[in-house]
Amino acid sequence: MDWTTAAVIAFAYLLGSVDFGVHVARAKGVDIYAVGSGNPGTANVGRALGWKAAAAVLVGDFLKGVVAAGLGWLVVDATVGFAAGFAAVVGHCFPIWHRFRGGKGVATGGGAILAIAPLVGIGLAVLWAAVAKFGKISSVASLTVAVAAVPALALAGYRGWALVWIGLMMALVVFQHRANIGRLVRGEEHVLTPRPAE
Repeated sequence: MDWTTAAVIAFAYLLGSVDFGVHVARAKGVDIYAVGSGNPGTANVGRALGWKAAAAVLVGDFLKGVVAAGLGWLVVDATVGFAAGFAAVVGHCFPIWHRFRGGKGVATGGGAILAIAPLVGIGLAVLWAAVAKFGKISSVASLTVAVAAVPALALAGYRGWALVWIGLMMALVVFQHRANIGRLVRGEEHVLTPRPAE
């Protein structure tokens, strides 16, 4: 790994560590770790603070992936772009700025994919929205997209290390959903019933 690639990866991790769920909730006087599922992600922010706050978190987390992967792609190539996207997701899940207590990486990973493979990214976003709309459970939508991402990118022509980085990214997303999977098995998973926007 050369110094340029290492610098891009390090920057991507640090950028990913900026947790918008924590900052948006804190601006409203709420400790997001202490409400709902305790996760600083879009869905929990939506349930706790309404969809305006959730939208701000979603956009911020999404743009982290776009910037990280886009920078890696522009400075080196698409494979490094996906590696930088993975680093941003690692930062989001285990943020150095927030005692390594982060979110699940779905929006950040989606942003990384969209930056490099826009058609695949849009397709996965539509898939997420459809599953969430009809199933009313965001974790099911996220897990569906995580499973679909690697095959979708393979069909789009990506090979080798590009798929390895995306595979690791999606594996981390699934790992971060382990509590959700447990609640799904028990029939106790949270549904998408946010407070009205304030």
